[in-house]
Amino acid sequence: MSKETTPGPEGALADERYMRLALALGRRNLGRTWPNPAVGAVIVKDGVIIGRGWTQDGGRPHAEVEALRRARKLAQGATMYVTLEPCAHHGKTPPCADAIIRSGIARVVSALEDPNPEVAGQGHERMRAKGIAVEVGPCAEEARRDHAGHITRLTQGRPYVTVKLAISADGKAGLPGRKPVPITNKTARDRVFQMRACSDAIMVGIGTVLADDPQLTCRLPGMFERSPVRVVIDEKLILPLSTSVVATVRETPTWVFTSRRPSQIAEEILQEKGCKVFRVDESGDQLDLRQVLKVLAEQGITRLMLEGGPILAASFVENDLVDEAVLLHGVKSVGVSGIDPLEGMPLDTLTGRLNSIGSEKLDVDTIETFVRV
Repeated sequence: MSKETTPGPEGALADERYMRLALALGRRNLGRTWPNPAVGAVIVKDGVIIGRGWTQDGGRPHAEVEALRRARKLAQGATMYVTLEPCAHHGKTPPCADAIIRSGIARVVSALEDPNPEVAGQGHERMRAKGIAVEVGPCAEEARRDHAGHITRLTQGRPYVTVKLAISADGKAGLPGRKPVPITNKTARDRVFQMRACSDAIMVGIGTVLADDPQLTCRLPGMFERSPVRVVIDEKLILPLSTSVVATVRETPTWVFTSRRPSQIAEEILQEKGCKVFRVDESGDQLDLRQVLKVLAEQGITRLMLEGGPILAASFVENDLVDEAVLLHGVKSVGVSGIDPLEGMPLDTLTGRLNSIGSEKLDVDTIETFVRV
């Protein structure tokens, strides 16, 4: 029996070390695998890593299959570390649990059970029934954060929502008249591009598009292709064809959410340009955000980044739809007449509902992250 099949105290430390590697591998493709989770897998035999894998673009091949492909016959008697329970159902690919069984893997260590009702422990049970030792739990909390989009989509029927806010030294988000102003430095802006690359979609309101004409892409060397789907909230369907999000739709997808009131002609014009248009109900004087998120989840989106300015951010806070907040604190001041980060509400309306999980210096600026309690 190989030492990987009998963990013990030293084995438990090895389990954690290999699982952290699997998690790092899975994170390579965050934002690229939807609607599937970005899973990582590592195969170890006699203390030597013989196979590594991560979920590929579009959600397949799965991480386990990729790791087995690299390990080949050496997988016989080895241990596989995987960040989420191997699937047990036939989707667009055969079950990973069956591939693991055929490979001769002796032990499987999973960080989490998959909440997908088509899996939900069945993958683990299928492997146990074939004599494979199965353990669940190492690095579970870290895995929950990495798979938060997958979990939220399956358990709540919506994507995991992260709000990004840039805040000046005097607590403002923009100039009077909603005019944009640089608040953070290049290091912080590069971090935002990295956040976009790890998101399935990025959302803004029509006001932000009209005021800033943003590109909403990943403008880092070699990262443009990792730009997320761009989502615009546009109740009246007035999105100009000249804006960047429409003009570059063939390069990076743009989805527009509007109410049921605008004309069919306006919708058809945007569709002819290459945009997708979704109509949802209104709730008061705005679109029903829960319905918007439901549609996004149905389209396969698991991780949504919100960059839409104070009005849209406040709407998400008011509807209790924020799972994570990333605050970028700049050292520049805007002035007392500047606009607040959240329209009509203090910032602690958001942060008071979440837990701070730490801060980090980005040159002279600071980034602080909060997650749902």
